[in-house]
Amino acid sequence: MKPIYKYLLFLAISIGAASCVDQMATDEFQVEKPATIAAQEVLNSYGVLKSYIDTLAYPDFKLGGAVDMAEYSSKGVMYRLINSNFDEITAGFGMKHGAVVQANGNFDFSRVNSMLETASGAGVSVFGHTLAWHANQNAAYLNSLLEPLVVNSPAFANELDLSSPMSGELGEWEKTGDVTIKTDWGMGEGTAAFVLTSGAGSNPESLQLKTPEIPVIKGKAYEIVLYIKSDVPGSGGITFEGLSNNSPEIDWMNTGSDSSAFKTGISWQEIRFRVSDFVGNSFKIKINLGYVPDVSYSIDINNLYVFDPTGEPAISNLISDGDFESGTGWGGWGNGSTRGVTEEGMGFGGSGRSFYVTNPSITGGFWEVQTSYELAEPLKNGEEYKLSFWVKGDAEGIIRPELQSPDYSSNGFGQVGVTKEWKQVSLITVATAPDRVRFVISYGEFEGTVYLDNVVLSSASLSGGTTTLVIKTAEEKTAIVSGEFGRWIAGMLANSKAHIKAWDVVNEPMDDDNPSELKTGVGKTDLPADHFFWQDYLGKDYAVKAFELAEQYGNPDDRLFINDYNLEYSLAKCQGLIDYVSYLETKGITVDGIGTQMHIGIDSDKDNIVEMFKMLAATGKLIKVSELDVRVNTPNPTAEILDLQREMYQFVAEKYLEHVPAAQRYGITVWGIKDSDMNSSWLPGEKQGLWDINLNRKPAYAGFAEGLEGM
Repeated sequence: MKPIYKYLLFLAISIGAASCVDQMATDEFQVEKPATIAAQEVLNSYGVLKSYIDTLAYPDFKLGGAVDMAEYSSKGVMYRLINSNFDEITAGFGMKHGAVVQANGNFDFSRVNSMLETASGAGVSVFGHTLAWHANQNAAYLNSLLEPLVVNSPAFANELDLSSPMSGELGEWEKTGDVTIKTDWGMGEGTAAFVLTSGAGSNPESLQLKTPEIPVIKGKAYEIVLYIKSDVPGSGGITFEGLSNNSPEIDWMNTGSDSSAFKTGISWQEIRFRVSDFVGNSFKIKINLGYVPDVSYSIDINNLYVFDPTGEPAISNLISDGDFESGTGWGGWGNGSTRGVTEEGMGFGGSGRSFYVTNPSITGGFWEVQTSYELAEPLKNGEEYKLSFWVKGDAEGIIRPELQSPDYSSNGFGQVGVTKEWKQVSLITVATAPDRVRFVISYGEFEGTVYLDNVVLSSASLSGGTTTLVIKTAEEKTAIVSGEFGRWIAGMLANSKAHIKAWDVVNEPMDDDNPSELKTGVGKTDLPADHFFWQDYLGKDYAVKAFELAEQYGNPDDRLFINDYNLEYSLAKCQGLIDYVSYLETKGITVDGIGTQMHIGIDSDKDNIVEMFKMLAATGKLIKVSELDVRVNTPNPTAEILDLQREMYQFVAEKYLEHVPAAQRYGITVWGIKDSDMNSSWLPGEKQGLWDINLNRKPAYAGFAEGLEGM
């Protein structure tokens, strides 16, 4: 162990000696050594931090430092500083869900692996941080999985005859096994579905639904679309009559690989593919669902299609920009109202854009606030026209759509009640004059903002153009989140287990205001964009699942931690975390250690710090100071303030060693390696580090080194 120079005494002697130089000089050019240089020389005389750990007596103690992965992997100055002073590193951000999970849900471990390989080459261990947390998540991706499924019908004629199923009869459709048609089992409200229930066997064709003959033009490719779900996980496959290959392997769900079957679950999912190897002018589809016993499948009837994607569109929207993705050709006026296209993400289903109209007050006549769309040509006299659109408002009220002439005579579609939730409206009217040249909506009876999306105006004689919104149930959301939770933890562990033997499995679970309860995002409208609370979907036992996954996919001897902050600030929160650990272990899992972050300041309550260490030590668990830094709370600290910081760093190290038995000391990780610059994502402009921004040692370095003496 390197000798400790007692910082204050040595510094006083150094400065005092320097002040006498002018009296002792024998050369007229002799100058006094500046006190700051003398002080820095004292700090530089200390050994590297890990030299103060007695590794023979305490071989398992980890002195850790937080790193920026890219900075460490580049093997620059910070790489050398970290390796010289610490024997373990923790990634500040790069191993978290938000850094690894991409917009499409894929994992990018390239930066993680670069850090792991760099650390391995340097003989430095890595602490895994973190598996289950609410912050630094790719919340946009996770929330997108929970959004309603938006199904737009193809704009082409359906070659599949659905007339019998639409009326509740199978007709020419053939079945094998338990196949029925049930209303209210489809994707939309009040819609029907084929319901197929498998028996005890596992023969795929023992449960089958076969279509009637479907006419095709030989040599063309036809697209097949169906939507299916099951009450429990199941499997399905599709075979044919009338193809050159009637049992093809297909990439049914656009996963990138072909197979003979696809998986089903409790959420509706789209099966979409193309076939073209017809041997004649018709073919049949056979949907086989007997793979797994005792599964009930639903196939939506309204959105079951076979169509030629190169054929003539079955519907022509007379409003060319009804989805508002490329602007709007709509005008408007009246009562100081405003209108325009929303930002991205405010459209129907939470995606894309919508059109909005804000009317500041209800007017004397409904026509006094209007929007108008000029049609390309007059509508046909006597023709029936169908109007469909999605609408919601920030309040409730009435709007009135109509077909209008230059002289303001019109054919109205009637009143439309607007609610605060998106709803689809389908209306029909007849053009009774040959001069109906514009589409108008009146808002005089609505006070507030109305949002419109997917506006379709077409001849009622043409089919298609419908949109179905499928809201996910609470059960579906739980299943989806559970699947992502498991996929994330299993993926990170499988990728990193060769290098990492200790993990922060659950991070910051306890609520600050209710320290005996878990954090939640329920009811909060101002959540940061990267926050996603697994526990809001998986419940109190989300941490049980996290530890079970860590045990399943990690190494048998991994050390698994739970970690939180402010435990020294709120002893009630410390107790809440201890109680939660006790609860988790009643569920059959083992929590090896508890981490206390300790983002503290020079004025933190020392009595609370001591009491926290005693409380944590009493659990018998490994105790880790996981993210230590000490704020000075001023951009320009004086020498006295820096000395208080030195004292606090020393105090924490000494009290950890004093109150945590040697067998329970996992180690201390320093989060404040160096002071933060003004653009830092962590404590910008703070002077919390052991080194300053230029990597000069600070008095805090000496205090921490002296605190470690005896370890």
